Amino acid sequence: GDDSKGYFIQPTIIPTEDPEPITMKEEIFGPVITIYVYDNANYEKTLELINNTSAYALTGSIFAADRRALLTATNELRNAAGNVYYNEKCTGAVVGQQLFGGGPTSGTNDKAESISIFY
Repeated sequence: GDDSKGYFIQPTIIPTEDPEPITMKEEIFGPVITIYVYDNANYEKTLELINNTSAYALTGSIFAADRRALLTATNELRNAAGNVYYNEKCTGAVVGQQLFGGGPTSGTNDKAESISIFY
């Protein structure tokens, strides 16, 4: 970071071996991403961890070649995001073009154009 004039954070990638670091629990408004590699053998446990890690629930992406894995994730993560993308990047909704709304602590606000139902 640089606070000599305002406050600036370089785009930052944080690799971690801890599945619950603060950077995966709190909302961060900056170019920061935390990467944790989940164990494929514990898929359902991983979904539970994702569902319970943060109080925020704006946008999520699910990447999988196996249709069963997509359906399982959809069912288990039903309340984990207001917008869900399948096998696509999650850049967030474009206001005026896509539905937008969050869940739990994120809630909905003036950006919500209508009820977001994806399931």
